[in-house]
Parts: sequence; structure tokens; C-alpha cells
Amino acid sequence: MSIIDRIAELQPEITAWRRDLHQHPELLYDVHRTAAFVAEKLKAFGCDEVVEGIGRTGVVGVIKGKKGTGSVIGLRADMDALPIEEQTNLPYASKTPGKMHACGHDGHTSMLLGAAQYLAETRNFAGDAVVIFQPAEEGGAGADAMIKDGLMDRFGIQKVYGMHNNPGMPIGSFSMRTGPIMAAMDRISITIEGVGGHAAYPHKTIDPVMAGSQLIVAFQSIVSRTVSPLDSAVISICEFHAGHASNVIPASAELRGTVRTLRKEVRDLVEKRMNEVCAGIALQTGARIALNYDRGYPVVVNHPAETELAAKIAGEVGGATNVATDMEPVMGAEDFAYMLEARPGAFIFMGNGDSAGLHHPAYNFNDDAIVYGSSYWVKLVETSLAA
Repeated sequence: MSIIDRIAELQPEITAWRRDLHQHPELLYDVHRTAAFVAEKLKAFGCDEVVEGIGRTGVVGVIKGKKGTGSVIGLRADMDALPIEEQTNLPYASKTPGKMHACGHDGHTSMLLGAAQYLAETRNFAGDAVVIFQPAEEGGAGADAMIKDGLMDRFGIQKVYGMHNNPGMPIGSFSMRTGPIMAAMDRISITIEGVGGHAAYPHKTIDPVMAGSQLIVAFQSIVSRTVSPLDSAVISICEFHAGHASNVIPASAELRGTVRTLRKEVRDLVEKRMNEVCAGIALQTGARIALNYDRGYPVVVNHPAETELAAKIAGEVGGATNVATDMEPVMGAEDFAYMLEARPGAFIFMGNGDSAGLHHPAYNFNDDAIVYGSSYWVKLVETSLAA
């Protein structure tokens, strides 16, 4: 295990940054204070280039090594918070009602800032280190926006890496896998149009509640009887809106939910079968059923060589026995997937200790993890771009 001494010296300062960001959470692309905070720090560190407004509110810093080789590595942190009311009672709790850093992006941003400060001080590498601070990970596809705004080509990024904290994993531990590591995330909404009427005379109606109920059950047969048992798929209907009275069959109903898959072929199959199920139940019940299948983030797919390197560096930082390279895929989603579609790289998890879960109002990023995350970033650059 090898934590960088200078990073350990910087930990109190990095912690102070993290807690400041925690007190001032911002959502999606509206991360103006956070982006300004990041840009100010990068300029103070002496980064060779600091560019704001990439992907609307993203910030990019370029740190050149002791000699130029044309090799460029990108390191990404996310900046946005969540629309959750904080319930931690911490002295540095959110000052903005209804918003909090419930996913640890304040920690991610601060750890990468700490690494950027060290890299700008030492420059013990050959090539360019590009630090990427991204908005709108939480549902806004900020990674895609930054790529469309020229992130990869403008800065010549050849490989890109990301990292996320993971509650329940010990501090100083890391986990990853080659191939699919996080799921594609699609949104579904279904409108059912029937014929309303008195609940005592259902034969004179076309009941959208019954049609919706049949849909929910039938969708689960797609997972259990259409998708191979060796593949993964999740269909969750999370909203069912219909009616306003206990004795009136409503004229319409709406369902909303999400689909998660780990392979493009399974994603295509599930969408096809959901449309077929809707058509079949519409024919059976007489209702008009319209499915809107909105594809969101793609699958996060780690590249083999880059994942192997990430595991090596994680072992140097946390100790080889604290690195898992065969973790099970996560059915949550992450827009770093777009960056891994654009360039080779790897996404890994680092331990946050025994904390509340992600997206929970009692969650808090563990500041003891800072030295491990920042050291990982530094060693990744120095190894990838060895002078």
C-alpha cells in the first residue's frame, strides 16, 4: 500500500474543498458556482490551460508533463448533486433546501482537484494529463454533451478513466471488471386509453386499470421467458396513475418505469418484446396502448488493457488484497458510458466505508477515502505517461 505523502499533506485542504462543495449543491447543468470553484482552483494550481463552458458548464484543465510526447490521458469527475432533502445534521450540511450531494460527486470533484494540484506541482510525467469536471451526470447526459462539444478531439484525449465511491466497501479498497460493469438505462412511459364508466357496470367500459395490470405482469415474462437466463435484464414499472374515485372506472391510465440491460442485443430484444406485449394486450382488451421507449445512457463497458492498468494502480495504492477485479456488474447506470464509447478506458469503484447508500438522504462522502482516490489518479497519470 502506498499513499502519496504530499497527497496526505493536502488531505485537510481537499477535505475543506469537499465540505464547501457539499454545502452548496447544484443540479444537472446548473453547476455555475461549482464550475467557477473548480476553474479558480485549476488556475491557481498553474494548469497550462483551463477551459470553461465545455458541454455548457463543464470545466477542463490541461497539465503538461516535463516533456511532450503526444500522449494524452483524461481523468473525469462529476460535479452535480441530487434533488434530495438532506438528513445528515452535519455541520457542513447542504444550505440549499431540497438539494444535496447524495452521490458523492463533491468527493469525486475534490479528489480530482487534489490530484490536479499535485500533478501541476510535480509534473513527473511525459505528455498531457487532462482533468475533466463534468456537469449533469444525474440524468442529464453531461458526458455526452461534453463529447459533442469537442472534448475528446479538442484536447487530444487518447484514453479516459472514471471512478465512483461505493458505500459498503472498505476505505482503501477498489473493485472493477473488464467488459460491461454498469447497465444501460432506458425510460418507459405508457398511455392507456379506454372507456370510463360506473364501477358497477364494467361490461360497459374498457378498463385501463385492468389493461395496465396485465401489462405489468406480462412485462415480467419478457425477463423470465424471453431473455436468456445467462443475460441480465430488469423491467421495473414504478408509477401507475389512474382514476380519482373508488366507484368510477377511469377512461385512461399511465405507467412509467425503467429498463436496465447489459448487452445491446438484450436491449433491442426487450424493446421489441415490450412493443409486442402492448399490441397484444391492446387487442385483447380493446384499449389503445401507446408505448414510448426512450433510450438513455448506454452500457458502461470497460476496455481490457485499461482495466488491467487500473487494477495495477489500485493495488499499488490500496494493496493487492484490497482490489477485486471480478466484481459483479451493477444494474445502475452512469453516463461515463459515453466517454468509454468514444475512447478506451476504465471505470472503477472505490470504498466509502460503512455509510448510507447512494441517493439516500443520510448519505455522506467519507473524507478518509480522499487520500486513496487522489493517489490513484496521480499514480495512474505517472504510470500511463511515464517520463
